[in-house]
Amino acid sequence: MIALSFDIEEFDLPLEHGIDFPVERQMAVSRQGASFILDILARHGVKATFFSTVSFAEAAPGIISRLLADGHELASHGMQHSQFEIADLQRSRQRLSEIAGRDVIGYRQARMMKLDEAEIARAGYKYDSSLNPTFIPGRYMHLTTPRLHFWKDGVLQIPSAVTPLVRFPLFWISAHVLPQKLYRALVRHTLRHSPDFVTYFHPWEFYDLTSLDIKLPAIVRHNAGEGMRQRLDALIADLKGRGYQFATLSEVYRRYADK
Repeated sequence: MIALSFDIEEFDLPLEHGIDFPVERQMAVSRQGASFILDILARHGVKATFFSTVSFAEAAPGIISRLLADGHELASHGMQHSQFEIADLQRSRQRLSEIAGRDVIGYRQARMMKLDEAEIARAGYKYDSSLNPTFIPGRYMHLTTPRLHFWKDGVLQIPSAVTPLVRFPLFWISAHVLPQKLYRALVRHTLRHSPDFVTYFHPWEFYDLTSLDIKLPAIVRHNAGEGMRQRLDALIADLKGRGYQFATLSEVYRRYADK
């Protein structure tokens, strides 16, 4: 089962690199990128999960309305991308549920940072997809955590996909920098050893970042815009052509919760 997910948030990446980038422009980049994503998913008829910050959801009502109308899942990515406090867990779930008109049951912490699962359970979430079970210098050291789904404090943990044994991460950076055939081969190899394949992207990856008057790291700019739109389109087409099924993360959760 393929579970594509997208962290739709304000494009605050420039701030991490000391670049002043107004909130209005952050939202505009993410709105356009999210629109490109929805176009690709609609073309292939596949559903995905969108983890949204409340700030983005309120700034992009048209995007939220469209993704819900298209049958995608809305999940929580907190109140804001660059600020967090524990109370945001419940506040964001409540506000996004109001916006969606349905219960929000999934959570992903900004930048996949670790949180106490008991707090996530207390906020009313059923699943958490905040774990990248790999080692990335300066970011993650999760080589001893489970690679596949597991339960903790009553919450289903749904990690991002990594390859068996060496735990090479197959998230957005890998999709940017690896040759397409190699990335897709690693995805298929991982699926042979895993019941699900969960990966995540961001709207700004599908926006032409070279059009912005700011200097971003090469790894961020690499294949951004049309390159990533083509890559996501080709990835979905390849997997569909091989008979793989796509699902939202809430559907993945229900499959295990019902057992």
